[in-house]
Amino acid sequence: MNIKFVVIGKLKEKYFKQGIAEYAKRLSRFCKFSIVEVPDEKAPESLSQAQMDQVMQAEGDRILDKIKDREYVFALAILGKERSSEEFAKELKDLTTYGHSDITFVIGGSLGLAPEVLKRANTQISFGRFTLPHQLMRLVLTEQVYRAFMINEGSPYHK
Repeated sequence: MNIKFVVIGKLKEKYFKQGIAEYAKRLSRFCKFSIVEVPDEKAPESLSQAQMDQVMQAEGDRILDKIKDREYVFALAILGKERSSEEFAKELKDLTTYGHSDITFVIGGSLGLAPEVLKRANTQISFGRFTLPHQLMRLVLTEQVYRAFMINEGSPYHK
């Protein structure tokens, strides 16, 4: 199984890098795990709606360039479906059972995901209505993917 994150921007903080590296190492016994960083679109602090749309479109094009047709895509979106860790674990297990061996998670930029990316996604997932820094979201998502594998293995890790 291949798990890939396609994310906007670079990870800067050392402590986030270390946390993700730890979970990536743990995930290596279950899957091939990778993170593909695509550049964020440089933009001024205050943007018109048209400028926001242009930024999201440019970032969306970069994201879509990194997704292959065969990949099952989860788009992280505030309005996506919330799942418990157990529901998420079952969903990943069911996907692999039914032939999806390439699973991709997309984390957009600060403005969110372009409509084309949301349309390409097979499903949208939300971690609640909180707004989290993208670097922190990467760490949380990596841990939750690891947790899902541990739940499916029957490990007491997640309790």
